[in-house]
Amino acid sequence: MATRIRMTETGGPEVLVPTEVDIAPPAPGEVHLRHSAIGLNFIDVYHRTGLYPLPLPVTPGLEGAGEVVAVGEGVTEFGAGDRVAYAGAPPGAYATERVIPAHRLVAVPNGVSDRQAAALMLKGMTARYLLRKTYPVRQGDAILIHAAAGGVGQILCQWANYLGATVIGTVGSPEKAARVKQLGCHHTILYRQEDVAERVREITGGTGVAVVYDSVGADTFDASLASLAPLGMMVSFGQSSGPVPDFEPGRLAAGGSLFLTRPSLLHYTAKRNDLLASAAELFEMVARGVVTVDITSTYPLTDIAQAHRDLEARKTTGSVVVLPQTVT
Repeated sequence: MATRIRMTETGGPEVLVPTEVDIAPPAPGEVHLRHSAIGLNFIDVYHRTGLYPLPLPVTPGLEGAGEVVAVGEGVTEFGAGDRVAYAGAPPGAYATERVIPAHRLVAVPNGVSDRQAAALMLKGMTARYLLRKTYPVRQGDAILIHAAAGGVGQILCQWANYLGATVIGTVGSPEKAARVKQLGCHHTILYRQEDVAERVREITGGTGVAVVYDSVGADTFDASLASLAPLGMMVSFGQSSGPVPDFEPGRLAAGGSLFLTRPSLLHYTAKRNDLLASAAELFEMVARGVVTVDITSTYPLTDIAQAHRDLEARKTTGSVVVLPQTVT
């Protein structure tokens, strides 16, 4: 028997209910995977609340790592005992074991632990497409990262610094400011105490930034647009504070012919070759010490509701990993 978190309705953390299930043998093209670590991400909250609807009933979770138990007919890339990880659709990571399409898995290299892989895959590949594909950051670019102390934010700070950018990050406390400065963030803005756009203009000598990476949404959208240089790009890749209200596109012209995009990791890794290239570059950055992962909290799978409460209350920084077995 395996433990699986089932959700039959949307709502608060209480809708995440542990259940015991049997795992069916993998069908052709599938892999039976035993999790050793599961990643927790804010998109899981969106799925739970119904902001990003999933067909119900469902087991949430988009990121995990573990060991292959068995493979279905036609699967040749992986075998029993292989260490693998994944990030993205289909959901179902909130489980001790699961069946998943083989084409969504990547091999975990030596030197990367299962916990690191579970904490890195979704956040790290998100950082990769943001910095390398959506807006290719170049040496000398000034960039703004909202929620710089979060899981994606910390990776963005490290990677963008490596690329030669001037990194500006918004944070909620002096303690978080100190942490992201250790990770390559050159300037921090305490968003509860300072005017973000005004500080960005001060830091950049009135020019503004080339790109804003905004995972917060409603609370930061106006400041993000106001922080951009002419022809700058606003990248809205999350909405932890709620969805962005409707706005007049003419604001983009008035701000300096700005660009606005709402990307998703799903589209950047939909093709197998793109997924493998993304994971390979991420693992290379880890191997070279450019990117490190800060696992600040772990929760047992059966305590997933509390993990969601803490994530929503902004009590976590860095990456949170859920463990199939009880944490001791």
